[in-house]
Amino acid sequence: MTISSYNEWDPLEEIVVGTATQANWPTNDPVFAMESEKTSWKETPVPSGAVPQWIVDEANEDLDELSNTLTQLGVTVRRPADMNFPDLGGMYNYCPRDRLLIAGSTVIDPAMMYPCRDMEIGALDFVIDRADQVLTMPRDRGMVLDAANILRLGKDKYLFLESASGNRAAWAWLLANMPTSTSMEVCNFYAGVHIDSTIVPLREGLVLLNGARVTPETCPAVFKDWECIYINDVVPQGFYKYPYASKWIAMNMLVVNPNTVIVDAAQHDLIELLTKKNFTVIPRTLRHSRTLGGGFHCVTLDLRRKHV
Repeated sequence: MTISSYNEWDPLEEIVVGTATQANWPTNDPVFAMESEKTSWKETPVPSGAVPQWIVDEANEDLDELSNTLTQLGVTVRRPADMNFPDLGGMYNYCPRDRLLIAGSTVIDPAMMYPCRDMEIGALDFVIDRADQVLTMPRDRGMVLDAANILRLGKDKYLFLESASGNRAAWAWLLANMPTSTSMEVCNFYAGVHIDSTIVPLREGLVLLNGARVTPETCPAVFKDWECIYINDVVPQGFYKYPYASKWIAMNMLVVNPNTVIVDAAQHDLIELLTKKNFTVIPRTLRHSRTLGGGFHCVTLDLRRKHV
C-alpha cells in the first residue's frame, strides 16, 4: 500500500517506531565533531563511541512499549532494520523522524546535518519502496536539512525552521522541487535543531507553542487564525552524563488522531491542560529521551494517516 500522510494529526494508520539497537556517537563525522563548540553544556564532554548497552536496552524497552500501545490502538507498526553503527561510523535508528520527510505519497531524502546519518536510509527501504515519488536532495550544494525541521500542516502547507539543521538553501530547493505548488513559511526563532520541541500542531486550528522560544509577536503567520497554547515550563527529565536534548523534549508528543495524544508521563500540568481540551492523553515514558535526543514525535515516522 502506498504511503500517504499530509499533516501531523489525521488518524494514524501506519507508523515507523525507531530502535536504539547499536546506537553510537559518531567519532569520524566532521559536523558532529563540532558539537563541543556549539553546545551550551560544558559540565561533561560530548559522548563518543558506542552508547552503553544498558541505555540501549532500556530505550528499546520503552520503544517496544510505545509500539505495543500503538498496535493496541489499531495502528500498524514497522521497525527499522538493524545496522551496526559503531562499525559503520554512523549514529542510530532511534529517530526516524529526522531521516525522511513524508509529503503525501512523496518521500524527500534530505541532506542531513550530520553526514554520517545519511546512511540511516538503508534501514528504511520499506518506506522508499512504497512511495509514489522519491526526491533526493543534493549533497554537494551547501544544503542542510533534517526532516524534523519541518511540520506538515496540510496537503501543500508546511512550516520550515531555519536552524543549525535546516538552512535557506534547503528551503529553496524544496520549494523548487516539491511535486505541487507549496506554501512553506520560514521561522527562525530557535537556533538549535528541530522544530518539534518548539511547535506541536495538535489538530486543525489548535497548536501548542514553547513559550520560552515563541511569543505572540514571533508566532508563525500560518497560525494567525489558530488557537495558540503557550507552555512556559516543563518537568525536566534526567539524562546520562550529557544532555543531547534540552528539557523541552518533554513537550515532544505524538498525535494519534485529533482527539488522542501520547505524552511524556512526567508532564502532569501538560496532561491536565490537554485533558481540558478534550484529548484522551496516553502517558508513556522514554527514559533516555534527553540522552539520545528524541521524544515521541522524534522516535516515530508516520507512513499513513487517514486523510479527513
